[in-house]
Amino acid sequence: MPEGHTIHRLAAEHQRVFGGRSVAAASPQGRFAEGARVLDGRVLEHADAHGKHLLLGFEDERVLHVHLGIYGKYQFGPVPAPEPVGLVRLRLEGPDGYADLRGPNACELLEPGEVKRLRDRLGPDPLRADGDPDVAWRRISRTRTPIAVLLMDQSVVAGPGNIYRAEVLYRQGIDPRLPGLRLAPEQWRAIWDDLVLLMAEGVRVGRIDTVRPEHTPEAMGRPPRVDDHGGEVYVYRRAGQPCLVCGTEVRTVEVAGRNLFWCPTCQPPAV
Repeated sequence: MPEGHTIHRLAAEHQRVFGGRSVAAASPQGRFAEGARVLDGRVLEHADAHGKHLLLGFEDERVLHVHLGIYGKYQFGPVPAPEPVGLVRLRLEGPDGYADLRGPNACELLEPGEVKRLRDRLGPDPLRADGDPDVAWRRISRTRTPIAVLLMDQSVVAGPGNIYRAEVLYRQGIDPRLPGLRLAPEQWRAIWDDLVLLMAEGVRVGRIDTVRPEHTPEAMGRPPRVDDHGGEVYVYRRAGQPCLVCGTEVRTVEVAGRNLFWCPTCQPPAV
């Protein structure tokens, strides 16, 4: 599933291609035909993201809500747009380009009150100016749930996924199994600040890179990482390989249905 930086990039791309312009909307697949008829000919006034949710605001105050889920994908291209290929849920087309949406978990029109309810059930987003780490801390500091699970809970923190949670905990030297109520306030603030830094870089470059300059392939004289997810990382999907810093074998375990990765030396259990 795309992590939050990808959705913020999609919001920026929609704003660049369609912002302030009237768009043609269609649902070649037919599953969003009624919604496309409502949007057809309307002006995209703003494009926003909150965590993994894309929110496109049109002139009549209705908002197109898209959640890509596991299989959803966007394709942007120049005009004239080619004939749709495959199951295109929604095509938006403007004077400067088009966007095809396939396979989303959600593609729906929301009234303003529904948008508020959606936002209210999401935690703060490290990429948003209104993201408040204290809101998340109030929940984290009261629960025995492991911090690794909390960081994947979108009602606690919106946006991070499996890669960011593994990498930020490694970078801060925190045992992912540590209960939230045993996390120190300064540790939480360091996690949050690091997420802000890492995810903003993800928006800028379009991939997740988490290693510090001294641990890049060039600095260490090692081969670049080869992985479908791209990016240089410390522990994510590196189970059985040596830690880039200490050489200890990176471990993995399934937690809440997802694979968790960590270094037992660099992230020792709290005493």
